[in-house]
Amino acid sequence: MFFDRPESGELAVLVHLELSAIDSPDDPREFEELALSAGADPVSFIFGQRATPDPKTFVGRGKLEEIRQEVKEQGAELVIFDHTLSPSQERNIERELKCRVLDRTGLILDIFAQRARTHEGKLQVELAQLRHMTTRLVRGWTHLERQKGGIGLRGPGETQLETDRRLLRARIDSIEKRLEKVRRQREQGRRARSRAEVATVSLVGYTNAGKSTLFNRLTDADVYVRDQLFATLDPTMRRVELPNVGAMILADTVGFVSHLPHKLVEAFRATLEEAAQATLLLHVVDAAAEDRLHLMEEVQTVLEEIGAADIPQLLVYNKIDLLADSEPRIDRDEEGVPRAVWLSAVTGAGCDLLVEAIAERLGEQMVQGLLVVKPQQSRLRAQLYQINAVQSEHYRDNGDCELQLLLPRSDFQRLLAPFTDGGEEPEWLPKEALPDDNEAQEH
Repeated sequence: MFFDRPESGELAVLVHLELSAIDSPDDPREFEELALSAGADPVSFIFGQRATPDPKTFVGRGKLEEIRQEVKEQGAELVIFDHTLSPSQERNIERELKCRVLDRTGLILDIFAQRARTHEGKLQVELAQLRHMTTRLVRGWTHLERQKGGIGLRGPGETQLETDRRLLRARIDSIEKRLEKVRRQREQGRRARSRAEVATVSLVGYTNAGKSTLFNRLTDADVYVRDQLFATLDPTMRRVELPNVGAMILADTVGFVSHLPHKLVEAFRATLEEAAQATLLLHVVDAAAEDRLHLMEEVQTVLEEIGAADIPQLLVYNKIDLLADSEPRIDRDEEGVPRAVWLSAVTGAGCDLLVEAIAERLGEQMVQGLLVVKPQQSRLRAQLYQINAVQSEHYRDNGDCELQLLLPRSDFQRLLAPFTDGGEEPEWLPKEALPDDNEAQEH
């Protein structure tokens, strides 16, 4: 890398401060899980309280001395702060402790670098790392001479620091262009699904809530699953058939975390757009988590940041196998619409209820029934076939065509609008009005 820093190690001292300026402090247990997910071996956990961070070293002199003694006694090679440090704070602390220092953003970046598996995921991680690195370049070249005057000491017109910044900027521009191409490809895929009227349902939620386990349960896929934070980085999509609704695309996405660094939200925009463009969001919640309400608020914050806060949501309370006396069920609102499903993705209990609830929620926007199209209305028949709305058809003796339809209500109203404005309106029988024996025969 560009840094001339001490060699990194596995033995780590964790530092967590309660700052009175922050209304909702982070959970230290989550911080420890992040460190373990990164492969660190925490040997000590130091807590403290401050009104505001010290502008020079974040912690006060006394706490810094306590950390120094702990590093020496434990033989630690790494100190991780559960906060975002400025480049100067990180540099000053390293100078005092004589070991490598990492903040929360750097820790999450390290985890993401380990987890990324696809080419796109690796590009997104590298972009976030490079953006993080640009603010810390000055530390990498403190051992080199800057430009000097005098015979034999004049530089080439550009300091090493300026050279590195230029090279980093060129690499960032290159990655951004490649990710823009990925975004365009994803957008083309979304437009194709939109033309085919295939609904997209995205799994969102706090990291380690069980999204990938649920995804595998619903799709019989083999997505990587581990009981650790950020096990999933790369989006995975599968086609699923729903009763009375038809096909849908289920997308597994990266998990959210409190104070998700803005650099990561920007870098993973191509991935998170799958959630922002979804028809329905399945907000997966760890039902066994003590602070699940706080975690749900953090997810809502990220959804607002990526422009997905207004997309309809279905809450999925997962891990009920860890709760006492909790049975699978569907919670409905006063109008009978499914709002939450309680299940266990590990055991499969309640997953059938989730499929039922998804079908109901997507079915709210669907129209199903029998449409009788006259020979002179063949253009309408062709349009219905074009959007894959026809399930079967049958011709009457007089030449009329009976079409069994399943399509979004918006398309149904759009295609029949010209006939309601003055033309001869086709005969329409919704599914509820059809007798049991009036099934259309396939042509």
